[in-house]
Amino acid sequence: MQIDPVLQQKYAALFPYLNERQRRLVAAADARDLGYGGVARVARAAGLSRPTLHTALKELAAEPQAVHHVRRAGGGRKKLCDTTPALLGELEALIDPTTRGDPRSPLRWTCKSTRRLAHELTQRGHPISHQGVADLLRALGYSLQANFKTLEGAQHPDRDAQFHYINRTTTASLTQGLPVISVDTKKKELVGPYHNSGREWQPQGQPERVTVHDFPVLHLGKAIPYGVYDIGENLGWVNVGCDHDTASFAVESIRRWWRKMGVRLYPQADRVLICADSGGSNGYRVRLWKVELQQFATETGLTVTVCHFPPGTSKWNKIEHRLFSHLTMNWRGRPLISHDVIVNLISATTTKTGLRVKAALDRKKYPNGQKVSEATMKTLHLEPHAFHGEWNYTLKP
Repeated sequence: MQIDPVLQQKYAALFPYLNERQRRLVAAADARDLGYGGVARVARAAGLSRPTLHTALKELAAEPQAVHHVRRAGGGRKKLCDTTPALLGELEALIDPTTRGDPRSPLRWTCKSTRRLAHELTQRGHPISHQGVADLLRALGYSLQANFKTLEGAQHPDRDAQFHYINRTTTASLTQGLPVISVDTKKKELVGPYHNSGREWQPQGQPERVTVHDFPVLHLGKAIPYGVYDIGENLGWVNVGCDHDTASFAVESIRRWWRKMGVRLYPQADRVLICADSGGSNGYRVRLWKVELQQFATETGLTVTVCHFPPGTSKWNKIEHRLFSHLTMNWRGRPLISHDVIVNLISATTTKTGLRVKAALDRKKYPNGQKVSEATMKTLHLEPHAFHGEWNYTLKP
């Protein structure tokens, strides 16, 4: 929990004019008004201990007593960092990130919890409680933090240039009123009464019951949601497969989007732009992906242009944060007990910005391991673009 800056400023301005008893009573009154968690918030902001605040809360609840004696300024037990200057140095040495690789560090392979740190400091001759360690860490500017995904690995030298190319191509198509779709496969989901991250409102003491272990149930199978996000119309289509995530399944999902939504929204369109990741079932190296797209182009009469995001940049694909993130939020805390439940939860997803989603179940079989020969590739009407033709290409009917 972070220090409340408003309370901290209040106490910094007020406390110099109050004696010790008045300070703790003012702080206790604030803690009482804040309710649950108030003692912890006020203790950090005021620099008082929790026992002191609990004592003051009892004083507030009792009959007011006449003030006979107030302890002189500076009285009471001194802080550990004042009596033991070496304590802060010892603590920083234990939590320094470099100690992870130090074979002499006693905490190299253990979780650096406040209790473990307190135990180690006590062993070194600095008796301290785990709460005292937490207070010292906060004073040193530390806080509990999770891992933060920012490292993307090696970057292609034309990474930014490809982003600009996709942006120009997308803008040109949208300006002409042509369909531009972002496609990808969402994380596969086990179907059944399994734990699903998140929480939802339920009668108190009556949570949804799910299985302890996530062993797959063969007759229920899995769900493979392949999404198509219409960038111009802010509409989503999700084809929920039951077999394998192959290129045939990916293109069939696009085909179903066109039949159910696209052809009605773009009756005059003769071209479509697809923005896809560089890997997976719709990767730029997958031959079957291009063969299936050629069939789709021939069936519909559409000229299909594909722009792939550079390797390692899938999170920039618009479908990730404009469609898939909202699906995850909509079914948080809900066991995905059947394919029908999944389809209904996806179809019910909406946002204040106007997102609407349609979904359907796809029970077709999409076998793995289909090979595409070099001779078949030569029959495609595939035209690589001048800029990175492996990432950007057009398939004509």
